[in-house]
Order: sequence, then structure tokens, then C-alpha cells
Amino acid sequence: MENILKINFGARRRLMSLLGLSLDGSRLEGVVLRRTNGSLRIQQNFSAVLSLDPLTAAPELVGREIRNHLEAAGIRERHCTVCLPLKWVLTASTELPVLPEADAVSLLHIEAERGFPSDITTLQMADSRCALAEGKKHVTFAAVSKSQIEPLIAVLTAAKLKPVSFSLGLPALQPPGDGPQNGVLALAIGETGVGLQITCNGGVAALRGFEGVAGSEGSRRVLQAGAVAREARITLGQLPAELRAGVRQVRIFGPPDLARQLADEMELACEPLGLNVEVVGGYRPNEFGLVIPQDAAVSAAFSLAARRLAGQAPVFELLPPRPTVLEQFSAKYASGKLRTIATVVGAIVAIIAALFLFQQFELMRLRSQWNAMSAKVKELSALQDKIQRYQPWDDTTIRGLTILRQMTLAFPENGSVTAKSIEIRNGNTVTCSGTASDYGALLQTLSQLRSTQGVSSVTVEQIRGKSPMQFTFDFQCGNVNGGQQ
Repeated sequence: MENILKINFGARRRLMSLLGLSLDGSRLEGVVLRRTNGSLRIQQNFSAVLSLDPLTAAPELVGREIRNHLEAAGIRERHCTVCLPLKWVLTASTELPVLPEADAVSLLHIEAERGFPSDITTLQMADSRCALAEGKKHVTFAAVSKSQIEPLIAVLTAAKLKPVSFSLGLPALQPPGDGPQNGVLALAIGETGVGLQITCNGGVAALRGFEGVAGSEGSRRVLQAGAVAREARITLGQLPAELRAGVRQVRIFGPPDLARQLADEMELACEPLGLNVEVVGGYRPNEFGLVIPQDAAVSAAFSLAARRLAGQAPVFELLPPRPTVLEQFSAKYASGKLRTIATVVGAIVAIIAALFLFQQFELMRLRSQWNAMSAKVKELSALQDKIQRYQPWDDTTIRGLTILRQMTLAFPENGSVTAKSIEIRNGNTVTCSGTASDYGALLQTLSQLRSTQGVSSVTVEQIRGKSPMQFTFDFQCGNVNGGQQ
């Protein structure tokens, strides 16, 4: 039973096979990869030209056409990754100063609003960051309109496919390198255009698409290589100097004949820059961290699916977050009134939960304070118990000092009468002996003492001599008032 409770039912199952798709114009290419024991195996692949436009035609019809192509190739895999056409992508860039991540996100949000021509709430956006000096970063934004993403999701759903990633082919073919001198200018030749990407310092520094530079004349493919080389050099020159200095290599992906033609033009254009130009004919060993077939053809569909199976996140993830089951249910079944009621009930529950949580925090805080003072409280309680027990044995009124104070107030301030000894017996019988300059001063002192509250039975016991004269008198003290009379 304990093992069942420990199961994480919310965790997604790791995919062991994927269908990689690449959409370029009307051409759709796909490959099914399966991961087994640290290696990738190609199960099926296909290439087809779609007769319907995924963005304008009815999703059910386009999905049915794609499903027909998949069934003809014997493909049953449902989970897929999709390389979006580069011409769908809007790009912008900015420089990010050194900021906490929360502030950086807010600043990038503002910069994206400034850099894109449309409301960013209508875009599905991602970014890539290149390290600069002093902790700054060069940020490249890539965004696709949701008006293109949503129809494509509907088409794939109609084709009985489950997309797990929408990204771009160039970053999958040439991911960013970590080192400052690992900069690469990558070119990918497509059906009607050429994509350009510059990676350095751990991120994508530039991303562009050149449409209309590739095409067909009869059965022959043609490429305006000179125009591509010129635009590539312009794009490279627009980068910050420290990023431009890190670019050391040009890598070209595409059909061998067109790639070789473009490589010749790039060698001429980049000769002053000292860049090494390479036509990519195959994958590098251990490029994905997995063993791949030696005869695997280089393609965006293969690269994106392979990186996903290898656990590598795409540079630009453009698939919208999948809504939860509760969100799907609410969007499908809840009316406006029910949504309002649910919102109010949810707010009330949240407030009650917050109050209970606050109460628990307060109890924890008070319990912590009590634990800190409990030892002292116990000690003080024990002392208080002892005080209560022995209080009858202790006179807290300081009776002797009170009597002495009242006597001092009764004696004249000129020193004509002084006391030599005072004896207090049983706390109420007082005997005083002293000297007086004359009898009148002594009588005045005795009169003052008799008028003191709580003093009674003032009796002169002995008088000797005249000037000075010695005396002894005693009196009884009852409830002595501490104030001056």
C-alpha cells in the first residue's frame, strides 16, 4: 500500500520513440526514431508534398491528408516534434544588463513589446541569451503568431498526433556552443529560402530567413548564393564586436550541390574574416550523446527528435503550455455564470485557507517563543510559590525604617534635641534616649511626636540636668503613616 501511495501519478512517462516532422513550405518530412540502450534507431521516414495549406484549409482535411501519408509509410507513432518554417518566425534582439531574474523577465517583456510589431499576447515567444562582458547578455527573441500555432495544433490533432515540441530546425541542427570562441554561422537551404543563424557564447545571437533566394527551374534547383553570402556578411557585421569576434566557422546544411555552391560564395565573402567554411555531410560522433546510425541523413526533423529523446531541451520552445484537465473542463463546460460562481467559491476557499495558514504560522511563532521562555517561567513560578509560602514571615512594610523616619520628622532641624539611642521592641514599643538644649525644646519635640498618627502613650521616663539635659522617653507605635504630618 505504501508503494502505491509513493507513485507520482502526475509525472509524465518518458518517451522512448518520437516522430520528427519538419514543415517547409508545402513539403513535409518526417522520421520515426526509437531510443534503445543508449542508441537511436531509425524505424521509418517519409517525405511528402501537401496539397492543402495547414494555415488556411480546414484542419480536418489537412489532418486527413497527413494521416494518409503516415499510413502509407507504415507510421503509427503518435507523439511528434515539429520544426516550424523559419518564415513564420518574428525575431528581435536587445541587451540585458545585470539584473535579478525577476527584474530581467520584466525588462525582457517590455523590450519584446517594443521590438515586435504586434501585441505580444498574440505571440508564442521564446528567447536565447548570449553572454557578454561584465555579466551583460545579448538576448534574441523568437516569436510565432498564435494564429499560426493554433491551426497547426488542430491539424495535428486531426491527424491523430500529439505534439510534444514546436521549435526551429536551425537551432536543432546547430545548437549554441559554450565557449567564447565556438561561434558558428549556420546556413540551412530550404525549398524557397535560406535560414541563417549565428550562435556564440552559449546562445543564439542572430536568426534570419532569406525568402525567394532558392527555387526551381524545371527539374533543376537554383540558388542565389551571392545574395545569401552578402546578407550573411551584413548580419555578421551588425553583431556586437565581442560576439562577432567569437565566430570562427561557417556550417552549411542542405542539398550537396547547392551547399557546395553556397560554400564557394561564403569562402570568398568571409576570406577577410578568416572563417572556416564547412559543408555538413553527416552528424558528428556522439553529437546527441547517443549512438546514431552512421548513414543517418542530416535533417531538421531528425535533429529535433533526436535531441528530445536525448533529453536536450530545444533552444526555442514554441509549443504553448498544455492546459490542465481542470482548465480544459472549465473551458469546455462552464458557462459565464458558472465561471463567476466558481471564481467566487474559489476565492472564498482561498481566503479561508489563507486564514488557516496564517493561524498555523502564528501558533508556530507563539510556540517557538514559549519554548524559548518556558525555562525562565518555570523558575519564576517556583520563586513566586516560595514567596507566597513564606510571606507571612516577612514584613514588607519596613516598619523599623518607617518609625525612624517619623521620629526624625518630630525632632527639630536646628539640632536642639538629638537622639543617642533608639530601641524598638516587639515592633511597637520604642524607647529613645538623648540630649536637649533646654526643657522647652524637649517639650516641643514630645508634642510633635504625640501629634504623629499611630503614636500613643508618649511617656517621659527620666530627665537629668538642665542645659544640656539628658532624657529618656518611650511610646507605642500602631499604624504609622509614612507621610509627613
